[in-house]
Amino acid sequence: MSLPHTTEADDAERRLGLVFALTAFGLWGILPAYYKWTSGVGADVVVAHRIVWSVVFLGLFLTLRGRMGEVRDALCDRKRLPMLALSAAIISMNWLIFIWAVADNRILEVSFGYFANPLVSVALGLIVLKEKISRWQAVAIAIAALAVAIQALALDAFPWVSVGLAFTFASYGFLRKMVVVGASPGLMVESVLLAPLALAYLFYSGGWEGNYVLPLDNPGLLLLLMGTGIVTAFPLALFAAGARRLPLSMIGLMQYVAPSLQLILAIFVYGEEIQPLLLATFGLIWISLAIFTTDTIYRRERRG
Repeated sequence: MSLPHTTEADDAERRLGLVFALTAFGLWGILPAYYKWTSGVGADVVVAHRIVWSVVFLGLFLTLRGRMGEVRDALCDRKRLPMLALSAAIISMNWLIFIWAVADNRILEVSFGYFANPLVSVALGLIVLKEKISRWQAVAIAIAALAVAIQALALDAFPWVSVGLAFTFASYGFLRKMVVVGASPGLMVESVLLAPLALAYLFYSGGWEGNYVLPLDNPGLLLLLMGTGIVTAFPLALFAAGARRLPLSMIGLMQYVAPSLQLILAIFVYGEEIQPLLLATFGLIWISLAIFTTDTIYRRERRG
């Protein structure tokens, strides 16, 4: 009698994990809409607020979960701390590019960058760790590189937003895989390391660009800036909860939800124009992702 009960419990856990993960990727997909509301403030100032308020809300979340000990352990670990300091610098660059691009009506480029991210991660493994890749993975990377080259040459502008987002996020993921620390505690450590610089920058910029340190005269803006901590911490917590309950292959497929939603937002909500040539480069990236995903699933099933 115990076996059916265990199977039902496992199925319930997977369904719960699916809800958590899909919600996380969905929230990341519509995140540009949130930063459209803060576009009147410089991206550098918004990033500084995001860091500070992430400390506040992640600290509250981890305290309620009884996980602040993990944060203290990481802060006192001489081996992990330098790696987390480096990952903190990289994720702050990613946030800056993302928020600036959204405010500058470049959500299409944001979407392209996050579609390309898995392929950049594989390329980093090849270059940095000398990992072996399959023939089909190499084909997928080559097609993605062709798509970037077409954008750079034919559209007369190097797609630095897409490339910058893809490389910073892939590098961030690469570094975080090398550090044994949970997703939320790790981000908390990164935010704590960046917070003094962020606070100093806010006070500095407040004297030059208007009072965005704590805009008490504009409660709506203040709430939006405080909310940057919530929109950072909440999806991450959902993702971590979903990832614990789902197979890695399923999480890998679901990562395309966010850039797909960003693409829909860019075209149908914010009216960004997608030229035929740009659409062709998206077609190439989708072909490369289809090859990459199919090959990854096939190899994983063979190993299993």
